Amino acid sequence: MKKALCIAVCILLMFLPHPAIAEETGSVYPYDLTVASYWSLPAAAEFIPESDAKALLLMDYSTGKVLFKQNELEHLPIASVTKIISTLLIVEAIDDGRISLDDEVTASEHAASMGGSQIFLEPGERMPVRDLLKALVVASANDATVALGEHLCGSEASFVAAMNERARELGCENSNFVNTNGLPAEGHYSCANDIAIITRELMKHPLVFEYTGIWMDTIRNGSFGLANTNKLIRFYNGATGMKTGFTQEAGFCLSGTAKRGDTQMIAVVLGCSTSDKRFRAAKDMLDYAFANYETVTLQLPDPEPLAVTRGKTDLAELKVTPITVLCEKNAKGGIESKIELPNSVSAPVKQGDVLGKAIFSRGGEIIAETEIVAAGDVGEITYGDMLKKLLAEIFRV
Repeated sequence: MKKALCIAVCILLMFLPHPAIAEETGSVYPYDLTVASYWSLPAAAEFIPESDAKALLLMDYSTGKVLFKQNELEHLPIASVTKIISTLLIVEAIDDGRISLDDEVTASEHAASMGGSQIFLEPGERMPVRDLLKALVVASANDATVALGEHLCGSEASFVAAMNERARELGCENSNFVNTNGLPAEGHYSCANDIAIITRELMKHPLVFEYTGIWMDTIRNGSFGLANTNKLIRFYNGATGMKTGFTQEAGFCLSGTAKRGDTQMIAVVLGCSTSDKRFRAAKDMLDYAFANYETVTLQLPDPEPLAVTRGKTDLAELKVTPITVLCEKNAKGGIESKIELPNSVSAPVKQGDVLGKAIFSRGGEIIAETEIVAAGDVGEITYGDMLKKLLAEIFRV
């Protein structure tokens, strides 16, 4: 009788939550930055740009947060800034293995016929993807852009269709591309907001920075020189890219990127009256961003393990996913955090399963949320496992 009672109690205990785990929902853990005074700097002045640009936008790369915008959704011609998305498609194809930097591309008559900025490809001339990509990014070569598009998609028309499709995938609802390079064409337009989104996506590919940082270089075994059209690369501290553009219709345009420390920014300028005003507007926006904002990675200690019912083990180890946030240098008060978790979960638990979340706030305002995930697997207990545990408990008693 005593043995039967013992067995019944053991079975009941196996399906109850672990008694050592307390409810963690709403627990508050102060998040202490290494420099306490960081959050008590003087308030930043409001940013008022002096620019004749038709549209402006300043975006943080890490979070996608927009720090300043002006006519950011207006449909505008963007000239060679179009090549931001042309470059994105090429770099994605290289990273995916669909094409190689060593591929030899044969220039078509159509590619060779492009006007404007060019490397004067001859019909039938062969050149590796790496040199054509360098010509596209550094010198904004229209013929190189078309040749790469034809190599990837078979024709410029197919490549343009892929450009539009990729833009839609990124949520760019105010863009329509008619050609690969931004030469004047009816119905070819974008907006400052969409250009920033596409630029941010392009920045996820380290390969592009091997080209955007070049000031001067050559192709054709050193016989043809290239000079970067983006003066920020030479004259702005931390500049990393990305693309200039000019036509009479579009004016002077730029999508400029820069990095200082862990903070990266994107400045889009469309429709300036002069080249100098274009670069001045970008510099002013970037200066404002780096003076007043900084990227901070928030990380909490891993919470106590979570109780698991019907699991091969009683507890699931937890891990808090780090999250990067953009913080104002003039913000007052520290960051507080709380974690939200259930009392227990049922097996099976897979590594990476989202079991809760951590919420970061400042002054009562939520600034970020991140997932709390299982650090490992917890399998569901079987009848054989239960029998082993029962026998062990019986013999222990």
